[in-house]
Amino acid sequence: MNLLLKQEVMKRDGDRRAVLIVPYMWIGDFVRCHSVVRLLKAEDPERPVDVLTTTNDAPLVDYMPGVRKGIVCDLPRKRLALADHRALAARLRPEDYGQALIMPRTWKAALAPFLAGIPRRTGFAGEARFGIVNDMRWGERRLLRMIDQCAALALPPGHDLPPDWPLPQLVVPVAEKAAWRAKRGLIAPGRPVVALAPGAVGPSKRWPVASYAEVARRLTAEGAAVWVVGSPAERDFAQEIVAAGGAQVRDLTGTDLRDAILGLAVAEAAISNDSGLLHVAAALGTPSIGIFGPTDPKLWAPLNPLAAVMQADIVLDCRPCHKPECRMQHHRCMTEIQPATVLARTLKALEGVGRAAI
Repeated sequence: MNLLLKQEVMKRDGDRRAVLIVPYMWIGDFVRCHSVVRLLKAEDPERPVDVLTTTNDAPLVDYMPGVRKGIVCDLPRKRLALADHRALAARLRPEDYGQALIMPRTWKAALAPFLAGIPRRTGFAGEARFGIVNDMRWGERRLLRMIDQCAALALPPGHDLPPDWPLPQLVVPVAEKAAWRAKRGLIAPGRPVVALAPGAVGPSKRWPVASYAEVARRLTAEGAAVWVVGSPAERDFAQEIVAAGGAQVRDLTGTDLRDAILGLAVAEAAISNDSGLLHVAAALGTPSIGIFGPTDPKLWAPLNPLAAVMQADIVLDCRPCHKPECRMQHHRCMTEIQPATVLARTLKALEGVGRAAI
């Protein structure tokens, strides 16, 4: 952050009490919010920053520099659950937060900070939150990128956005990576590791699993090890990829996000759909190949640089549609991306990390 902006932000109030970030809980959006943590710590390195998190996302907090702690709470999504919000407020109250930055525009997202008596509750207008949000901001819809929407809340009202935000960072200690690899029996000297993340929210954002399987087969034939990471929802995909690639492909899907984080941290390269795990891989600094179909990478790619952005090299009037399912029923924005092209970019990424090329 430039010096003038830093000085202006630090003058806006004298409150040195901790800040609570209430982020979006999708994995990719949660990772994006680490830019806000870094922005706040640049303003005042001594001011504590906590993050509200779900149980699923909580492992990410352990690897986010600058976060004091995560407040873990799994609030119901489809009902008010006032008792749960009161219980969360009771946990927040002793922390004596000076401010809450509330990223989601929903009424419920601001309820616990309000009930906890956090004096400054910053958020964009939405769902008649007047009073519940008392530091109201306007113009969210003019900000096309979610990072701009989230990070703008950490700036003074009406301030122009800087040209660049701090990049999200996930830092895993070397000893933890080694211990995890030994525990999972993933010692494979001399073989570069490529992690595959074939899942995504909605089928339209998923590159065909047969294409992932073909890339895995060709990578292992060339001497690489392949790890498939994701949630239990990707287990069937993983099994198909394992069947194609053979003994050098491991299924690491499961319920613990930490396994995916560590797998992506250890890997020399990653291939992922436009999903939360692409943001995780990029924030870890793992050279990542991002596969984009119905979504625009200018808006939704990680803030961290990618080794390659893969898109179908054809003209499609329906792209980008940002829909979870293909309305045209042809899914060409994904099916036209060729495994050979993705393989070539992955091999290039492996050369770039200074490891022996396959």
